[in-house]
Amino acid sequence: MASTDWKIPQELRPDPDDYGFDLDRTLQSVVGVTTSVPADAFTAPVLGTERAGSGAVIRDGLVLTIGYLITEAETVWLTSADGRAIPGHPLALDQETGFGLVQALGRLNLPPFDLGDPAAMTGGEPCVLAAAGGRHHAIETTVVGRQEFAGYWEYVLDDAIFTAPAHPFWGGAALIGEDGKLLGVGSLVVQQSDEDGDRLDMNMVVPVDRLTPVLDDLAMYGGTDKPPRPWLGIYAAEDGDTIAVGSLATGGPAERPGIRKGDRIVGVRGEPVSSLAGLWRKIWATGVAGAIVTLQVERAGNRIEVPVTSASRTSFLRAPRLH
Repeated sequence: MASTDWKIPQELRPDPDDYGFDLDRTLQSVVGVTTSVPADAFTAPVLGTERAGSGAVIRDGLVLTIGYLITEAETVWLTSADGRAIPGHPLALDQETGFGLVQALGRLNLPPFDLGDPAAMTGGEPCVLAAAGGRHHAIETTVVGRQEFAGYWEYVLDDAIFTAPAHPFWGGAALIGEDGKLLGVGSLVVQQSDEDGDRLDMNMVVPVDRLTPVLDDLAMYGGTDKPPRPWLGIYAAEDGDTIAVGSLATGGPAERPGIRKGDRIVGVRGEPVSSLAGLWRKIWATGVAGAIVTLQVERAGNRIEVPVTSASRTSFLRAPRLH
């Protein structure tokens, strides 16, 4: 199970008297999520085999978390603030949003969150970012911005929420608004330097309104009926006006035709790219999984074209099994 021997410093913890809802009762609906993944799973080398984070109860027995916690999970345990451990099933993983859903296989007996509306949030709004474990594992934080976020793992959010100060145990943490409603789920920590060169740590939070259009399908079918996007298995980062390949998914689509670590991707199907978000969007615009994506690559001073037959990311992952 996840360790509960850490605590948020007193000065960062929310004061129940500052809120117009029952803070302590609301925090009970944030549960611990711990998973075990087989050593030979596709994501094990990157994400590990033992993962721990949090999730928010959004329906009776249904927990919303961040997807990487449950990807290829063989066992899932949900832990309540009062110490109860309930087995869970990794019900759904949505590659586009990054959300994951866990179905409790026993009674949680916890009130579900109402889903809030983060669309109007632009910055300056006070919130609570809560990991499992009650007030000792929650912080008072502020929305410091809304902007596009591009992840190195072929992922883009148009309007990610950024909050500061950062929560040290952010994975799956619940972002709670002043009305007690759930606004988003913590994904990662990012750093940004201010004008004086001082580093500001922030959490990137996936807004919950990205879930609303697909929730019913995810809960009922474990996925949506949208065809999967083309996936190449490239881990990349911006480097000046080009995109540098940092590594490749072993056995993935881009490794097979010879894309290499250190290659610089400058175009897709003859169209130039200079940003990570632009690269992923041009790849997705080629069609659905299985489409051939022609990359223009600079290598050792030469420019070459490499056609890559894309795939569905999900086809490389172990499907969840109901125990």
